[in-house]
Amino acid sequence: MTHLRSKTCTVFLILLFLFLHCVSLVVSLGGDYEILIRVKNGQLDDPNGSLNHWVSNGDSNPCNWTGVNCDPQKFAVSSIDLSVLGISGGFPFDFCRIQTLQNLSLSGNYFNGSLQSQHLSLCSHLRLLNLSSNLFVGQLPEFSQEFTELEVLDLSNNKFTGDIPASFGQFPSLRVLALTANLLSGSIPSFLGNLSELTRFELGCNPFKPSPLLPEIGNLKKLENLWLAGSNLNGHIPNSIGKLVSLKNLDLSNNSLSGEIPGSIGGLKSVEEIKLYENQLSGGLPESIANLTSLLRLDVSENSLTGKLSEKIAAMPLICLSLTDNFFEGEIPEVLASNPNLQQLKLFNNSFSGKLPENLGKFSDLEDFDVSTNNFTDGLPKFLCYRKKLQHLIAFNNRLSGSLPESYGECDSLSYVMIENNELSGAVPSGFWSLPLLEFLEMHNNRLEGSLPRSISLARHLNKILISGNDFNGEIPSEICQLNGLLVIDFSKNRFSGELPTCVTGLNNLQKLRMQDNMLSGEIPSSVGSWTDLTELNLARNRFSGKIPSELGNLPMLKYLDLSGNLLSGGIPVALTKLKLNEFNLSDNKLYGKVPPGFSKDWYLSSILGNKELCSSNLNPLPPCSKPKLASLYIVVILAVCAVLLLGSLVWIFKTKCHAFGGKSKRPWEIISFQRIAFNEVDIIPQLKEENVIGAGGSGRVYRVTLKKGQIVAVKRLWGDTINLDSEAVFRSEVETLGRIRHSNILKLLLSCSGEDRRMLVYEYMANGSFGDMLHGEKGGGLLDWPRRLAIALGAAQGLAYLHHDCVPAIVHRDVKSNNILLDEEWKPRVADFGLAKTLHLEVGEGAGSMSRVAGSYGYIAPAEITRNKQ
Repeated sequence: MTHLRSKTCTVFLILLFLFLHCVSLVVSLGGDYEILIRVKNGQLDDPNGSLNHWVSNGDSNPCNWTGVNCDPQKFAVSSIDLSVLGISGGFPFDFCRIQTLQNLSLSGNYFNGSLQSQHLSLCSHLRLLNLSSNLFVGQLPEFSQEFTELEVLDLSNNKFTGDIPASFGQFPSLRVLALTANLLSGSIPSFLGNLSELTRFELGCNPFKPSPLLPEIGNLKKLENLWLAGSNLNGHIPNSIGKLVSLKNLDLSNNSLSGEIPGSIGGLKSVEEIKLYENQLSGGLPESIANLTSLLRLDVSENSLTGKLSEKIAAMPLICLSLTDNFFEGEIPEVLASNPNLQQLKLFNNSFSGKLPENLGKFSDLEDFDVSTNNFTDGLPKFLCYRKKLQHLIAFNNRLSGSLPESYGECDSLSYVMIENNELSGAVPSGFWSLPLLEFLEMHNNRLEGSLPRSISLARHLNKILISGNDFNGEIPSEICQLNGLLVIDFSKNRFSGELPTCVTGLNNLQKLRMQDNMLSGEIPSSVGSWTDLTELNLARNRFSGKIPSELGNLPMLKYLDLSGNLLSGGIPVALTKLKLNEFNLSDNKLYGKVPPGFSKDWYLSSILGNKELCSSNLNPLPPCSKPKLASLYIVVILAVCAVLLLGSLVWIFKTKCHAFGGKSKRPWEIISFQRIAFNEVDIIPQLKEENVIGAGGSGRVYRVTLKKGQIVAVKRLWGDTINLDSEAVFRSEVETLGRIRHSNILKLLLSCSGEDRRMLVYEYMANGSFGDMLHGEKGGGLLDWPRRLAIALGAAQGLAYLHHDCVPAIVHRDVKSNNILLDEEWKPRVADFGLAKTLHLEVGEGAGSMSRVAGSYGYIAPAEITRNKQ
């Protein structure tokens, strides 16, 4: 009986314990549940509804909520992972009130603001804190000494600034420290060498103060990943680097490290990848690198390394070997070809010489091969694509000779070929032209020969084919028109003959077509309307005949047109004057007739010479256009009467419409339109009144003129009652400069009106005046915030860059200042006032001193002028 009572009592106590434990767990989860709900409602912004499952439920159990994980044994919240859910807000520190929480990850969201030490103190029981890829700002927070269990701290990809706090060197359990891609600007502190448990040390991509790599780095014996790329490191790589026996990945790239690579690097017995590119390292590759039996990738490119590639290093079983942009020399050891792992071989921009290893590619899955810009001779290795894995074949700027191996015609994996500027000869394997994945083919300046096969249509992905400067011949097959993705065709400087296939005009994506210096004949195709992206057309020095298609004038992007040295006849199409060309050449053909007014400028003269039957009234040495012979005296009389009537009309017009200028004009106005406009000088002149004056400068007075249809224009009337040399130069410079350039940041010249002693220029109207007035006028820059000022400066710079680099010949403004930057109603800038502009070529008879006088406004000298006058 006593035994039965004792057994019953034991069972009761067990049940009581289980009941109390369950009550405790329920109470615990209930508290976690309340904290999560409170944080969601009070500290998080969830625009995507990612946490819609976080709602009240009957059992107060959050363990099945999005991002919440519970310990199944303790029945408590252990982890919160809200990565990449589009959530924002400040740091939700109340999560850390869950005492059982070990891991908190908020990466890849839009959390912002600063991290406060007092808030972080609630999180001292965490093992993992990941706040990477957010928008946190300010100084890194101090961590209290209570963070004894923290193993992972990832604050990378934020906007933290300043120094790394001293408390970061006091984490006894820390295995991962990631602060990459922030704005940290202090020095990399030596106390980080105290973190003896670190396996990942990642501080790359920060603008640290220039400082050497810490000698204390050798204390981190457990380190597996060291990433300090782009950290402003300088000085030598310390010998202590060799103590990192557990290191697998070493990345010190994109710094300013100098001196030799230490021999101690051979102590990295576990290393698999070494990246030292973009530094200032010198000397040779230490032989100790050959001891790194686990090394798979070695990249020391973009340094100042010298010497030869040794047999031992060449024999290493590397997947990737990159020695580019150094000063290596000598031959490549044949043993390199025996490497069964080699996939990427990059040796470009060195001084290697001799013959390439014959068996390269035979024993490995070679994918990327780049040996360009060296001194290699003999032929290309015939086994490069033996495994059918080669994608990039790049060997330009060498002295390679011989023919292309036949096996290259079966390299179906090949997508990118650059073998130009060599001494390759012979016929190209027929299959090479039709490789199914080929996108880019550049073989210019060799001695290759043969014709293009019709099977080229099978190269469906080809977008650029550049084979100029060879001995290719025969007709261009029409099958090339099936390559709809072609962007650039360059067949120049070969011996192609026959007609240019008419179907080439159906290549809708074509941007550049270069066929110069061949023997092509027939007419230039006229159905070019689909060439909406074409920027360059060069058919010079062929045997094209017939007329120049006027349809070329409708191509919206065409900037380069050269049809010189052919047998073209007929007149110059007036439609070509609509083009905004940087390069234009119709010389040495059989063109005849009157030069269109748009090309009757001195700067076009060299572009039309060599056409004996062209005429122009104002272009020397072209002959003037002869007047038609009169059939009878009757016609003469009629024409004379018409002339009298016309003269009377002109006198009446100038008396009634040009009174604003005063006096009588000695000859009719010369009107030139530079844009499509619906008005003329008759609409302008009556409104040149004092009440419409909006400004006056060194060259004339500016009027605001409102036309009948509501359009507003700006009209500049040059100073003076008579035209002197300076005012004439200003007028000609404005017309010759603005009349031939088109850019969204250059002021548009709409119309010029000139008489024997009067000059007038009509421009687009700039509603917000000049940048100078906005900065220094009555408003004192109040309407220009800094983002707007920056946008204006960038726009003006783009306009000037166009003048300097895109115009042929280049144009120098010579009076760049804030008052000559005008602003439209949307604050977009236009560079204006080209009265002192000069093209960067000397006209016939000009000497070196022709630009020596000081240009620009009083008190201002353009920088180029300052330099020139000092000289």
